[in-house]
Amino acid sequence: MEKIRKNGPLISVHHPKLAMVSMLLGAFVGMFSETSLKIALPTLMQALQVNTGTIQWLVTGYMLVIGIVLPLSSLINRWFTTRQVIIFALSDFIIGAAISALGSSFAVVLVGRMIQGIGTGLILPLMFAVVMQIFPPQKIGAVMGMCALVIMFAPAVGPTLTGLILGKLSWNWIFWLFIPFLAIALLFAIASLENVGNVTRPHVDGLSIVESAIGCSGLVIGASLSSRFGWLSVPVITALATGVVVLAFYAHRQLHLAEPILNLRIFKHRAFTIGTGLVMLDFGIILSSMYLLPMYIQNGLLLPVAMAGMIMLPGGVVNAITSAVAGRLYDNVGAKRPALVGVVLALVGVLMLLTTSTRTTVAFVIAAHIILMIGCPLFMAPSQTSALNALPGILSNDGSTILNTMQQVVGAVATAVATSLLELGRRGTAGTAAARFTTGAHYGFYFTLILAIIAFVFVLMIREPENQK
Repeated sequence: MEKIRKNGPLISVHHPKLAMVSMLLGAFVGMFSETSLKIALPTLMQALQVNTGTIQWLVTGYMLVIGIVLPLSSLINRWFTTRQVIIFALSDFIIGAAISALGSSFAVVLVGRMIQGIGTGLILPLMFAVVMQIFPPQKIGAVMGMCALVIMFAPAVGPTLTGLILGKLSWNWIFWLFIPFLAIALLFAIASLENVGNVTRPHVDGLSIVESAIGCSGLVIGASLSSRFGWLSVPVITALATGVVVLAFYAHRQLHLAEPILNLRIFKHRAFTIGTGLVMLDFGIILSSMYLLPMYIQNGLLLPVAMAGMIMLPGGVVNAITSAVAGRLYDNVGAKRPALVGVVLALVGVLMLLTTSTRTTVAFVIAAHIILMIGCPLFMAPSQTSALNALPGILSNDGSTILNTMQQVVGAVATAVATSLLELGRRGTAGTAAARFTTGAHYGFYFTLILAIIAFVFVLMIREPENQK
C-alpha cells in the first residue's frame, strides 16, 4: 500500500503498479494507432477505392477527435471516477477498432477511427495524472520513465509492425491487432483500478466546451490540410485563423471563470512552463524526423518499405530502453543534466541526418537514428516529470491535460511543416528523383534542427530544486 501527498492529506491506494497496467496498455495502443496507420494508407487507399486527400482523414479524423476530447478530460475526471473513465475509454476503443476492422467502406472505417480517438483522448492525460497521485515522490521519475517509454516506443515500432502485418495479412488485421491488448487492459482496469480523483461535479460551462472544440479543430485541420493545399491557401489560413482566434477567447474565458474547464493559471509555475515547452519541442523533433526518415530511406536510398521498417527497429528498441532509464535519472540527479545530454545528442543525430545523400550507407543511417533516439527520451521523460512535479497534486489533472493536448497540436503542426518543406526542397532541386527527394528531406530536417536548438536554450533555463543540485 502506497501513501502519497495529494493537496495536503495522505491517501492510500492498493496495488498502484497493477492499477497502471490498464492505462499503459491503452496508451500504447492509442499512440501505436496514431502513427502506425500512416504506412498503411496506400494499401487502404486501394482497398477502399478513395484518393490520397480522402484517405488522409483516417489520420486527421483520429487526431481531430483526440484534440477535441483532450481539453475536456480534466472536467470529465471531476464528473466521473477514474475507474469509470478508463473502463469506458477502453471499451470505446475496442468498439471503434472492431468497427474499422469490419468496415468495407471508407465511411465505416472513418467512423471507427473517430470512435477510437475518444478512447485515446481520455486515457493519455489520465495516465500521467494518476502517476502523480498514486506514487511517492521518490518513485515518480521511474514510473514517468515507463510512461514515456510507452509514448515514445509506440511510434518507433509502429512502421515495422505494420509493414510486417501488411506483408502477410490484410489491412483489417491492423485493427484486429488492437483488440487483444485492449481486452487485457480492460480486465486489469476492472480488477485493479481504483478511483484516485475527487468527483466534485463542478459547473459545466457550455461556451467553453464549444470554444475548445472549435479552436483545437481549427488548428489540427489547418495543419493537416497544409500539405495538400499549401500554407497560404484559403482553406488552411481560414482554419488556422479560426483556431487561433477562438482559442484566444477560450483562454481569456478560462482565466476569468471561477470554475474553469482547464486551469490555465498553472502556467504561473515556472518549472511547469519550461518543462511543457521542452516536451512540446521534443515531440516536434520526434514526429518530424520519424515522418521524414522512413520516406528518405524508401525514396532517397531506394530501399523497400520492409527494409525501412527494419532499419528503424534498432532505434526503436534503444528508444524504449533509454526512456525507462531517463525516468530513474530524474529521481537521482534531477531534470537538467539528463535533459542537457539528451538535447546535445539529439542535435548530433539531426546533424548526421543532414549529411546524408543517395549513397549513404545503411549503417550510418541506423547510427544517426540511434543517437537521435537516445537523445530525445533523455530530455522527454525528465522534462515531463519536472513539469508535472511542479504542480500541487490537485492540479496534476489540468497539467497532464494541457501537456497531452499541446502534444497533439504540435504533432499535427510539426508533421505538416516537415511535409511542406519536403515538397519545397523536391520542387526546387534538379537531378534524379532520389536526389531531389533527399534534398527535400534535408529541408525538413533543418526544421527539426531548429526545434533542437530552441530546446537547448530551454534546457539552460531549468532550475533544479535545492535537494537535487
